[in-house]
Amino acid sequence: MAQVKVFYDQTGNTLTVWFGNPQDEYISEETGEEVVLMKDVSGQVIGFEKLNFSVGKPVPLRVAFETVTA
Repeated sequence: MAQVKVFYDQTGNTLTVWFGNPQDEYISEETGEEVVLMKDVSGQVIGFEKLNFSVGKPVPLRVAFETVTA
């Protein structure tokens, strides 16, 4: 099973999610919706960052993931 890494930067108001190796980041592309896609050298998306992300008060954050085999 692949490992997903999730980072929340409360000071910078960003949520960063990696489902690939962060060290493989080659280029990033802003989508125009305050989301930045991080891609590897072959152009595959290996993570994303949501800008201006914040949670009102500390509450448990529930995240559901679904895997798809190619």
